[in-house]
Amino acid sequence: MLFALPFPAIDPVALEIGPLAIRWYALAYLAGFVLGWRYCLWLARQNPGPPQPIDYDDFLSWAVVGVIVGGRTGYVLFYQLDFYLNDPSQILMLWHGGMSFHGGFLGVIVAVLLYSRARGFSPLAFGDLLACAAPIGLFFGRIANFINGELFGRASDVSWAMVFPRGGPLPRHPSQLYEAALEGLLLFVIIGLLARLPALRNRPGTLVGVFFIGYGLARTTVEFFREPDAQLGFLFAGATMGQLLSLPMILIGIGFVLFARRAKPAP
Repeated sequence: MLFALPFPAIDPVALEIGPLAIRWYALAYLAGFVLGWRYCLWLARQNPGPPQPIDYDDFLSWAVVGVIVGGRTGYVLFYQLDFYLNDPSQILMLWHGGMSFHGGFLGVIVAVLLYSRARGFSPLAFGDLLACAAPIGLFFGRIANFINGELFGRASDVSWAMVFPRGGPLPRHPSQLYEAALEGLLLFVIIGLLARLPALRNRPGTLVGVFFIGYGLARTTVEFFREPDAQLGFLFAGATMGQLLSLPMILIGIGFVLFARRAKPAP
């Protein structure tokens, strides 16, 4: 039998108060929203001008709706369409799990466009600071995936492989931790460093593009170690759904960066 590290059996329920069960997954979403919101406020104070800190205060509820509605809709459309068409009542049962990053991302984009238009400022300038904070939510979300023992990696003989409770007897890559490191920590550091450069801050849309490219590359890389979704398997040319959805993100991100470089610098 291949050597494997023991999986830390952490109860997915963090706290129970009578019939109320508070799960780590819910706390991860809460931490991502709150810390991301506070980070946006701090960045906005360092870069005076529209949008103002109060605009990020008011956008928090829009972001929550965009992530939840978009994430659930994306999961239904991209990953389990036949299942939910047969039983539409399951769509609203969020406590059973099933959220798509790409869907949640599209939901936030729609929220940003609508909110920016209502407030009368550039969605690119607004989105740049949101791009700085987005990896925070990704980091906590992937840690929650690891605690739940879901979205695990492919079978492997590396010394840090683990046997996941729902992954069969073979040791597997802890791909959730790979994603937390690349999509969360590394992307947070890269965008944070770039945000300090005045030449980039004055070209709205650059950091949005960097986030698109960075997430797309990170997700595409980790998908080589992550077990494909059982109901989908490998798709076109052996790619996974995560890789197919990430390719357009990379191309769009390159477009954002090129557009920002050619545009007139903002004052």
